[in-house]
Parts: sequence; C-alpha cells; structure tokens
Amino acid sequence: MKISSTFRGLALLLLGAGLLSLTACEPLDKPSETVDPYQPTSYIKIQHPEWAKDAAIYELNTRQFTPEGTFEAAAEQLPRLKELGITIVWLMPIHEIGEMNRKGTLGSPYSVKDYFSVNPEFGTLDDLKNFVARAHELGMYVIIDWVANHTAWDNPLRTEHPDWYERDWKGNFQPTPWWDWSDIINLDYSRPEVRRYMTEALKYWVEEADIDGYRCDVAGDVPIEFWNNVRRELDAIKPVFMLAEWEGRDLHAEAFDMTYAFSWYETMADIVVGKKELDKLVRYYARDFSRFPEGGMRMVFVSNHDKNSWEGTQFEIFGDALQAAIVLSVVGEGMPLIYNGQEAGNERRLAFFEKDPIEWREHPIGDLYGKLLALHKRNTALWNGAWGAPMLRVPNDMMSNVISFVRQNDDDKVFAAFNFSGTPQLVTLEETLYHGNYTDFSNGENVTLGVGAQLAIEPWGYKVFVQ
Repeated sequence: MKISSTFRGLALLLLGAGLLSLTACEPLDKPSETVDPYQPTSYIKIQHPEWAKDAAIYELNTRQFTPEGTFEAAAEQLPRLKELGITIVWLMPIHEIGEMNRKGTLGSPYSVKDYFSVNPEFGTLDDLKNFVARAHELGMYVIIDWVANHTAWDNPLRTEHPDWYERDWKGNFQPTPWWDWSDIINLDYSRPEVRRYMTEALKYWVEEADIDGYRCDVAGDVPIEFWNNVRRELDAIKPVFMLAEWEGRDLHAEAFDMTYAFSWYETMADIVVGKKELDKLVRYYARDFSRFPEGGMRMVFVSNHDKNSWEGTQFEIFGDALQAAIVLSVVGEGMPLIYNGQEAGNERRLAFFEKDPIEWREHPIGDLYGKLLALHKRNTALWNGAWGAPMLRVPNDMMSNVISFVRQNDDDKVFAAFNFSGTPQLVTLEETLYHGNYTDFSNGENVTLGVGAQLAIEPWGYKVFVQ
C-alpha cells in the first residue's frame, strides 16, 4: 500500500520505539506490482466455443419453415440442414406473442408476452427440447432469438412492475423511439431489478432446454455491462455462442462472439445497383480489418428476416450479382448466414405477421451453398475469426471493377476474384501473392497461375481457386 509522508514518519517513530513490527505490515519501500503497459493484450476476453471455428449459421423462421409451423416439423428437416453444411441453427423468437396492440393476425415474434413461455403456435417446451436434442445428436447447435430491449404491452411485467419500463415525455409507456414498433414498450435498464430478471430468464433456457446461446435483438440498445455480466453467468453453466444484432467493436470484448456485418450488406447492395463504386467495398474491408478486434467474428449475409420481409428478396436486392455476392459471403472473411428459403430459391417476401410457408424445391442456389459450405469446412484458411486467415488484397489492372484477394495459412490457400460490374473483364494480376497450383472451384480443373496471369470474368461473375 502507499503511505503518505506524515504516516511514514509516524511509522518510523513507532518502529524505533519497538511498537511496530515490519512483519505486521508491507515493507515501506516495496514497489507495487504492475502489469507491463507495453505488453500487448487481447481485446477479446471471452473464449469462443471450439465448434464455431468452421460454422455456418442458419436463421429458421419457425412460422414459415414448414406447412405445420412447429418445432416438431422443423426437427424433421435438421438432417437436410446438416447435409447443407449448417452448424448453428438460429431459431427466431420462441416465446408467446403479445395480443395487445398486435400487428397482423399472428403478431410479431419480437413482441414477447412471457420470457419463460413457449409460443403454442410452435408447440410445447418438450417439443423445443426435442428439437435441441435432435440438433445435438447431429453435431449441430441451437441458439434462440432474445428480445431484451422491450416487451409486449400485455407482458405481465407491465402490471406487476410498471416502474421497470421507460416513459415518454407525457409519462406514458414508450415504444422504442423513432421506430414503428407500436406493439412493444421499452424496458428501463437503469433498474437493477430488470437486469436480474432478464439474466435469470436467459439462464433458464440454457439450463432447461440446453440451448447453446443467443442471437440478441438490437443488442446495442441494451447497456453493454449487462451483456458482459450475462456472458459470465451463461458461461458458468456451459460454453455459449452469442450473436449481437449490432455493429460495434465494444460488444466483442466480454459479451459477444459475433456481430452483424450490416455495412457489408449495405455496401454490396448499393454497388450492384450503381449507387456506390467498388472502392466502397474495399473501404469496408479496410475499416473492418483496422477497427474490429482480431478474432472477433462478423456475420455476413445476403438475406435475413428483416431484409426479406421489408426490403426485398435476395433476387430483388442483388439481381445478376446474386451468385457472386453469395460466394463472397462464404470465401471472404465473416461467418456466412443463410436465411431459410434462400437455398430453395424463394422468390417471395415472406409475410411477417401471418402464416406464409416457404415453398421448398431443389434449386441451383441450394447447390451453390452446399458446395461453398463444404469448401468452408474443409479449407482452414476460410475458417471463422482467428481460426481462419485474413484477406490479403491482390492488385490487378481493373481494380475499379474487380476485387481480388488471397486467404492462406500453412495448410490451405484460396485465391478469389470478383467482377462487380455489368461488363466482361479481362484482368491481369499483379505481384506474386496469387502464384501457385490450384483447383478451379467451379469446374474442378487444375490451374497454374504465375507471372502476369490473366482471368476472363463474366459480368457479375467470379473466379475461385483452391489449394
């Protein structure tokens, strides 16, 4: 401990009088132990589950996934998802939906009436447990959607604990400001009681249903210290995987394994309709490399429930560039997401508040995803986070239209080039990073790329070469 000069003098007098022993206190001149401020430390303090290293994630909208719209029916499809290459199944909210101020006939699953309930529309608690158990038998993992920021109007908490909610300037219960979310009201996380209740609810599903983690809705609207503590308490039960619907570096440190790559999606969508130049995608990767911590996983996607229902299908958003966007979402950095129905070439915007089952069929998009996810698993350079290799840019003479890069480690290597323009490109590659003997991902042919190699790439096309 540090001692002021006054107390140091008094201590010396007491020592001289024999009234104080050095064995009874810390030596007066002992330097305090400090951490070397010049030694680098990892920004990420959590331990990612080992099974996430080569994982792809699948968002399952239980209401629309099968004609029955139940966990029991969905469980029958798990072997198909396993064969597709999925490791993590993300179930959209499984809880009972509020009726007060409900939107549409069936309501939004993000309007939670009871955090400890199972929506009877989907089945029972035992049905959910059976779904999770079946996934585990197949070597898959299940995370469920969690809506911590707000509840349904008729959640019992509103009447039992009205002080747990935020109020607007008129003193009324408040939906999330600025959004058209009239079917929900915001919780007040300045209340310790709210944090304790929500933490216990999160722990309940890990303990009771053996789920493997959570996808957390609008995670950045909830205080980060809440999430940090939640992660500690959940990991004390079992190792979990946490996905934040947010794009922020700070969430990676102590709470979340993965955040959304919203900027990737938005940039890609703008490029294909001519609103942005390809340089904007290069800037995305540059910012992601410098701003997000090493080992922090980002989720990349070409569709999800919000995009599909409110903005457009994968075909509407990406048009002729769809296949290239899908390929880049898998071979570039980030964990790839598939939203249910993509693999079937679903051409509809699925209704959000009504029953609107997916029409399942074999489709080239499903075949493409299957091939890509198989490559993602077997090629360690493409693995997620710190398990994989970073993207290293390969210069070319058409860089305003073509992005090219290598991902490589001691065991594996992938070289990829994408033509994000509506015209064919004959690209001359520069420097030596791409040199090597490869297999062409598209046709299985052996290819050698050396000095001055050229690639002919169709409009909105791609080339992927694998070692």
